[in-house]
Amino acid sequence: MFAPSQGAAGSWIGPIFEFNRTMTATTSNPHENRLAYEASPYLLQHKTNPVDWWPWGADALREAKRTNKPILLSIGYAACHWCHVMAHESFEDEQVAAVMNELFINIKVDREERPDIDQIYMSALHHLGERGGWPLTMFLTSDGEPVWGGTYFPKTAGYGRPAFIDVLRELARLFRDEPERIEHNRSALMTALAAKSQLTGQVALGAGELDAAATAIARAFDQTYGGLGQAPKFPQCSILELLWRAGLRRRESRFFELVELTLEHMCEGGIYDHLGGGFSRYSVDEKWLVPHFEKMLYDNAQILELLALAYRRGASRLFLQRAEQTVDWLFREMSTPEGAFCASLDADSEGQEGKFYVWSRDEIDAVLGPRDGKTFSECYDVSPGGNFEGRNILNRLNRLRTPTRDRDGDLAHPETPLAQLRQKLLDARDQRVRPGLDNKVLADWNGLMIAALANAGAMLNKPAWLAKARTAFAFIEHQMTRGDRLGHSWRDGKLVYPGLASDHAAMTKAALALYEATGASDYLERACQWQQALDRHYAREDTGGYYLTADDAEGLILRPDSTIDEATPNPNGVAAQNLVRLAILTGDDNWRRKAEVVFAGLLPSAVQSLFLHASLANALDLHLRAIAVVAVGPQADQFASVAFQLPFLERVVVRAPRPQDLPPGHAGRTLSLADGHTVALVCAGQKCSLPIIDPQQILPAAALAGGSEAGAAAAQAPSPALPHG
Repeated sequence: MFAPSQGAAGSWIGPIFEFNRTMTATTSNPHENRLAYEASPYLLQHKTNPVDWWPWGADALREAKRTNKPILLSIGYAACHWCHVMAHESFEDEQVAAVMNELFINIKVDREERPDIDQIYMSALHHLGERGGWPLTMFLTSDGEPVWGGTYFPKTAGYGRPAFIDVLRELARLFRDEPERIEHNRSALMTALAAKSQLTGQVALGAGELDAAATAIARAFDQTYGGLGQAPKFPQCSILELLWRAGLRRRESRFFELVELTLEHMCEGGIYDHLGGGFSRYSVDEKWLVPHFEKMLYDNAQILELLALAYRRGASRLFLQRAEQTVDWLFREMSTPEGAFCASLDADSEGQEGKFYVWSRDEIDAVLGPRDGKTFSECYDVSPGGNFEGRNILNRLNRLRTPTRDRDGDLAHPETPLAQLRQKLLDARDQRVRPGLDNKVLADWNGLMIAALANAGAMLNKPAWLAKARTAFAFIEHQMTRGDRLGHSWRDGKLVYPGLASDHAAMTKAALALYEATGASDYLERACQWQQALDRHYAREDTGGYYLTADDAEGLILRPDSTIDEATPNPNGVAAQNLVRLAILTGDDNWRRKAEVVFAGLLPSAVQSLFLHASLANALDLHLRAIAVVAVGPQADQFASVAFQLPFLERVVVRAPRPQDLPPGHAGRTLSLADGHTVALVCAGQKCSLPIIDPQQILPAAALAGGSEAGAAAAQAPSPALPHG
C-alpha cells in the first residue's frame, strides 16, 4: 500500500511536489451546480462553486462509470472551520475547479446528514495511517471504493503539505498510468474495511472491571484543569459519565471531584459563551480558555445532563446557572419554527473564526461606559492587549483561584449587576454579523437533547424544559417518522430516509426519558416501536449489536458497524441502556435478555478498550445496579417527584394511578392499595424494599437497596469544595 507521510499527502508522490504552484482566485461564479437542489445547509454553501459537484447517490456513481473517471469525495459540515478554508482556497477557485472537473467526478457530502458514508471513508483514512478529521478528502474508484486520501489540502504548497492541484494531477496520473498501484491500495483497504469484529469468547465483566477502568481513566485526567490529558481538550461526556457512575457505585468522592473540576473549568473558561450561553466544541488549550468556536447540539445535550447531576449533588450555583443559561440559548437560538432543534452554529463569521464572540477593551467600554467597562473587564479577563490574538475571549477562570466566594457568587462582584452588563453586551453583539446556523433537524442529536431536557428538567423541577422536550419530540414523531421507523435528517420538508441506528437509539432514549418524567404511556409505546424497528432492520446477528445503516438502505460498499464512541455515544451503548430500561419499565423480561445478548456479543472486544466504549460500559453499570422506583396510587406523581432527586443515571421511575394502568406483566400490578393510599417499592438487583407509603422514605430506601450513595447524596447534598456564583 502506498502509505501517506505525516502530512496531508503521501511520500509516494514524487518530485512533482518540490515546486510551488501559485493560482489566482477569480470572482465567484453565478453558476449553480447540482447542490442547489439539496436541503443540507452545508451542501447549499457550495451550490455556486465552479466545481461541478454531485450529491452522493446512484447518479454520481453511474456518471463515474460512464466517463471512466475516478471520484473525488469531499466530506465536511457547516460548522467546520477548515472546511470553509479549503472551500475558499480551492473550491471557489476557477483554476482549481477546472482541474477537478476535468479529472474527477466530484461528490460533496454533509457528514451530519450522511454519517454512514463518513464513517466508512474516515475508517479508510485511518487504515492509511492518518489521524483523520474534516474536511475529509478521499479518492475513490468509479465503484466508490477508497484508494487514498487526506484531510485539508492547501491551495499552494507549504508547511510540508503539497498543493491541492498537484495532488489532483498526480492521483489522476496514477489512475491512468499505474493501475496496479491503485488496485493494490483498493484491495488492501477493502480487505481492512470488510474485516468485522469477531467474537473472542465470553468475558466476565462486572463492577470490579468497571472500577478498574474508572481508576485508570482518573489517573489520566488533568488534576489541575480537569479534562482528559492535555490540549486539545474535548468534553468527552461519556467518559465523564463513566467517572460519575464510579463515584455512585464506589461511594468515593474522588470520581465526582474530577468531573466537577472539569465542569468548573469548562463553565468558567472561554469554551463557554458567557454572554449568550452554550458550550463550544472543544478547547485548543489545556485551561479551557480558547475554544474552537462552533457550537454543536449534541455537546450541549450531554453537558446539560452532567450539570444537572453536579448541581443536585453539590448545590453549586455555578452548575445550575450554566444549565439554565445553556437552555435559554437553546430556546433562543437553536430552535426551529416547528419546535425542534437545529444542528449547529458555525465557528466563523465574516471569514474569521470566532470573530462574533471576541472583544477589545475599547468595545467593552463603548457599550458599558468606562466605569462599568472596568468592572466587567476585571471580572471577565479583558485587557487592552487581549488574551487571544490581540482580542479577548470572555472567561472567569481567575475566579477559580479566588477564595473569597460564597455559594451565591463572587463577593467582590455580585451576580445581578453583572447579569445586566452581560445583557447589554449581548444586545450589542446581536448587531454583528452572526455565524451561520445549520438548521437541519437531525433525529439522533434531537433525541439526545430531548432526553437531556427531560432528565434535567425532572431532576431540577423545570416544567418549561419538559414542555420544550415534548414539543420537539412531537415534531420528530409526526414529521420524521414513517410507520414505526425514523428518518435521519429533515429540512424544508425534505426527509432523509431511512434513518440510522443512532436515530432509533437516541429517540428511544428520548421517549423513555419523557415517559419517566411525565408518566404518559404514549412515550413508552413509541419507545417499544422504535426499539423493535431497530432490532428488525439494524441487528447484526453474529454479535447481537447493530449496524449503523438499515438492511433496506441505499447500498454502500459495506454496512458500517463501529462500536466506538465518538463525540456522541455509540448507538450500541445507547441501545443497550434502552433495553435495560425497557425491561424495568414494561416488566417484559425479553428486553433484559436482548440487553444481555448485546453485552455478551460486544463486551469481549470492548473490554480491551473500555475507554473507547464508555457508553457500553455505562449501560452495563445500569444493568448491574439499576434502582427501580415503582409508585402506584392517586399521589403517584408526588412520589415520582421525590424519586427524581435520585441520579437519573441509575434510577428508573414507574408510576401509575392504579395497578392496572401499569404495562401488562409488570410486577407493580400486584400492589394492593388500602384506603386510597399510594404505595411505592424501591428495588435494586434481586431485592425490593417493603411497601412505602411516605414519599420521604424513597431516598433512604434507595440508598439501602442500591448500595450506592445515590439516596444519601440526594437526601443530604454536601457542600461543594469550590462554591461559585
